[in-house]
Amino acid sequence: MKKKTITRLKKQPKISTLKRKVWAVFSEYIRLRDCLETTGLRGYGECITCSKTVPRKLLQAGHFISGRHNANLFSERGTHAQCYNCNINLRGNTLEYRRQIIKLYGEGADTELEREAHQIKQFTIPELEGLLELYKTRVKDLGGES
Repeated sequence: MKKKTITRLKKQPKISTLKRKVWAVFSEYIRLRDCLETTGLRGYGECITCSKTVPRKLLQAGHFISGRHNANLFSERGTHAQCYNCNINLRGNTLEYRRQIIKLYGEGADTELEREAHQIKQFTIPELEGLLELYKTRVKDLGGES
């Protein structure tokens, strides 16, 4: 009598779980990138909106367009290191953030990011898995841990 072999399929991760994982690594990448760009150090960086120097672990990855909508969730041009006060208490400090976006990327970059934020984006599992690997690699390339 032949035994039946049971093949178990690997359970697919949920999109929400993958988005959280990608966000954690993306946030680390943004904060590390901005620390290196603003101070030249991995451990400290400047807030994009108030220029206060803050330890990287206390910086947040703040969005120019609030709400973390799917279309701009992982936008590198629309996400920068911000201190808690600017990101949370001042709700993004949007007027100064806009000025800095224009200074960094040129006239019209702010309106491009606003248009991007209005787009509806449905992430797929393979797309999120690709983003996870991409940002893990970028963090490692900058000398961080992911």
